Amino acid sequence: MAYRIATALAAALLAAALVPAAALADGDPASDVLLGQNVFYPYAPLTSAAAQKTLNAATAAAKKAGFPVKVALIGAPVDLGVIPDLFGKPQQYADFLDQEISFQGKQTLLVVMAAGYGTQGMNPAATRAAASLPKPTGTTPTELATAAVGAVAKLAAAAGHPIKGVPGVGGSGSSSSSPTVIVVVIFALAALGAAAALVAIRRRHAASPG
Repeated sequence: MAYRIATALAAALLAAALVPAAALADGDPASDVLLGQNVFYPYAPLTSAAAQKTLNAATAAAKKAGFPVKVALIGAPVDLGVIPDLFGKPQQYADFLDQEISFQGKQTLLVVMAAGYGTQGMNPAATRAAASLPKPTGTTPTELATAAVGAVAKLAAAAGHPIKGVPGVGGSGSSSSSPTVIVVVIFALAALGAAAALVAIRRRHAASPG
């Protein structure tokens, strides 16, 4: 009896161990995620909550501005499922992923790896802008997400759909223009002060006896 229980338990443990392997055998994990979400995040280590929140906001703002984009962050070969050979080759992977997610219609796609960026479905201006993007400054998922935020903003702007309302993204609110506004206000106030002083001096001269 004990032998049968041990055998059954071993079989159950073996089946459980095989589940992750079967999931990875799906070929391309990012394609499943991106069918329902805007961003695929690496499995491990986890992307910081703050970076996820900002990148999710950037893709949502891009969609609202008329530039819906899917973003795949690839931090390690395991993120590519059964095609780890494409790690470090962002454009080749973008070409592959495009075929996986665009069967119901063309998708605008951005792949971010430490090696650089890959794109699909963008107009020529955005494609050229992608080629000029600096590589991410680090290799962690959080650093890739941070790079993706800037990339989404620049590509959306190049495509003619600048995004707004994302903290830390230039052109996404009043923050980028506020220094200029402040300078203009300061000069205007200075000019008004000088004019008021000049008027006061003239009045004094006019009021003083011959």
